Amino acid sequence: MKENANGITIVIPIFNEEDGIGRILPAFEAYINQSKFEVNLLLVNDGSTDNSLFEIKKLAELHDFVGYISFEKNAGLSAAIRAGFERSKTKWVGYIDADLQTDPMDFLKLEAMIPSYDLVTGRREGRKDSAVKKMSSTFANWFRDSMLHDGVHDSGCPLKIMLRSVALDMPFFKGMHRFFPALALIQGKKVVEIPVKHFPRITGKSKFNLWNRLLSPFQDTLALRWMMKRQSTYIISENSIKNHKTVIHE
Repeated sequence: MKENANGITIVIPIFNEEDGIGRILPAFEAYINQSKFEVNLLLVNDGSTDNSLFEIKKLAELHDFVGYISFEKNAGLSAAIRAGFERSKTKWVGYIDADLQTDPMDFLKLEAMIPSYDLVTGRREGRKDSAVKKMSSTFANWFRDSMLHDGVHDSGCPLKIMLRSVALDMPFFKGMHRFFPALALIQGKKVVEIPVKHFPRITGKSKFNLWNRLLSPFQDTLALRWMMKRQSTYIISENSIKNHKTVIHE
C-alpha cells in the first residue's frame, strides 16, 4: 500500500472504554467534514477486558475509514500509539485519547500549523481533572522541561499531529508518549504547542496513578537528558555518492 500524502490517520488507543466508543464517530464528524485531509481513524484495542473490542469491530464494519488493531493483552499506551503509527499509511499521523477529554475539532488548529512544523501538540487550557492529577502533571511537566528544555508546557496532552516519518524515527520505550516533543527536537525537527480545549471525563475510568504520573516519567526524563547530552553531530563538506533510488519492500 502506497503512502497517502493527502491523508491523516488519527490513532485512538482504547483500554476498557466500552461505554464511550459510541461517542467517537459523532465527536469526529465535524472535524472529518472540515479537515483538509482524508481522515482515517485507527482504533487500537490495548487488551481490553470489557466489551471494547466488540464495539470497535461494529464501528469498523460500518465505516470504511475506520480500522482497528487488537492486542492479545494490555501493552500500555505507548505501545498502542506506536502500533497505530507503524500501521498507518498516511504522511501525517495524529493521536487522541478515547475518553474525548480533548476535542477532535481542535485538530483543525493543529493542521493550520503543519506547513511550518513537523510536530504540533496541544496544551490543555482550563483542565477538568482532579486536583491531585493537575498538581502531579504540573510538577511532572516542570521537571521534564527543566531537564530537557523542550519548551513545552503540557507534553502529555493527548492531542497531537506529526509527520509519520518523524514518529517512526523516535526510539520506542514505555512512556514515550509523554516525550514526543523532546524526541522530535532530538531529531532536529520543528515543534510548536498551541492551546486546546479540555473537558471532564464522561465515561470510563482514569488510568492515572502515582507510578505512571510521577515515578516512571522521572526515570524516563533522566534517561532522555542523558541521550540529549550525548548527542553527536557532523557536517559533510564533500561526498562522491551519486543520487540513487531506494526501494523499500513492505
